[in-house]
Amino acid sequence: MDFKDLLRTLQRRWLTIVAFVALALLLAASVSLLVTPRYESTARVFISTETKSSQDAYAASLFTAQRVKSYADLADSREVMQQVITALSLDVSPGQLAGQVEASVVQDTVIIRLTVTDDDPAQAQKIAQAAAEELSTYVEALETPRGTKKTSIKASIIDPAELSPAAVYPNVGLNLAVALALGLLIGVSVAVARETLDTTLKSVEDVESVLSAPVMASVAYDSSLAKSPAEAGTHSVRSEDFRLLRTNLQFADLDGDPRVFVITSSLSGEGKTSTAIGLAAAVSQAGRRVLLIDGDLRHPSLADVLGLEGKVGLTTVLVGRRTIAESIQRHTPTGVDVLTSGPIPPNPTEILQSKAARTFLAEARETFDIVIIDSPPLLPVADAAILAVEADGALLVTSHGRTHRQNLVSARARLEAVGARLFGAVLNMTPKNRLKGYGANPYGYQSTDSRTAKIS
Repeated sequence: MDFKDLLRTLQRRWLTIVAFVALALLLAASVSLLVTPRYESTARVFISTETKSSQDAYAASLFTAQRVKSYADLADSREVMQQVITALSLDVSPGQLAGQVEASVVQDTVIIRLTVTDDDPAQAQKIAQAAAEELSTYVEALETPRGTKKTSIKASIIDPAELSPAAVYPNVGLNLAVALALGLLIGVSVAVARETLDTTLKSVEDVESVLSAPVMASVAYDSSLAKSPAEAGTHSVRSEDFRLLRTNLQFADLDGDPRVFVITSSLSGEGKTSTAIGLAAAVSQAGRRVLLIDGDLRHPSLADVLGLEGKVGLTTVLVGRRTIAESIQRHTPTGVDVLTSGPIPPNPTEILQSKAARTFLAEARETFDIVIIDSPPLLPVADAAILAVEADGALLVTSHGRTHRQNLVSARARLEAVGARLFGAVLNMTPKNRLKGYGANPYGYQSTDSRTAKIS
């Protein structure tokens, strides 16, 4: 994955990243609010050695430097902690109190820093001050020779413990910053992992790279038209997308004069029927005679979607019971002539590859300006591939976020295996906020007015 792919992934999966960041910040804020605040107070003790002459000063300083770490280790000793407990009348054990006290030697000095943490800032100050005093007394007592009252080691409190009202734990700012960083890291990692494992197609570039064919249009998703795709207004986003598809098909083969198009997909549910209806309506708006055929003899849907009679149609024409003219119905809202599937036969594949089917398509080609066939998906059955061979070519419908790469590769292979022509693809069900018009047009043509656009 290069940098451009990463940026595209972040753009597609931004909700995942935002969700993990929000969750991390929520957890950090909850922890920061629920845990008990801790306060600190610090006192400092200076260790010195009394000398009688300047000659002894150097030796005394070395002696003090060597001993000061041992004195720091005594700060949380049981003896000193017991003295602090007695002085402050605390209801804790020496071991518990020692857990609140931290003693360290300031680097390159003979100063001991005593830091005490407690739930109460005033209590932390009292314990720190008492610990410094008791340590000073204890050190001087240890260094006083037996039988004498004078000690050569003196421990002096140079910084008494102060009251610090600001809690040192939890550090809300630090917690939120760490949570933000971790949330971003996890969110981006999950987004990249999902993108890597997700084989569905979500952009024109994805489809073109897999299919090695142009995307003729990107059609917006409109949930209100899920059951009635023919009801889109002439000025809707979807209608403009289909006018763009109509225009691009006009320039797909200037010399070949294609008239018969098979609309198919890799699997069902990818929007081939709605695409066939939308394209037929766009061609009709341009003033051309268009015949929309339901070539799905297994699961026909045009009759139900358009509200037409489904008992007479393609199969009744192919078996010779009715003529084309007798079987065609006009869909008044779009002005499209429709040939529904008719009764479902027991052998759809054999009927579609019969001589009668070839004769029918030849007659339809001569009668109408454009013939659009809504066919079954390519992967489950061979019907669409058979129709694509007899037609001038196929248009492969893919669904945003639903069609998988391997399925699209297999669908193209089905067409190539029978020598059928693939004009291009349609990326269906794209979000409305995605780029339209020029961005979805691989040729760079602008959609023309419905009164002047022609397709021959």
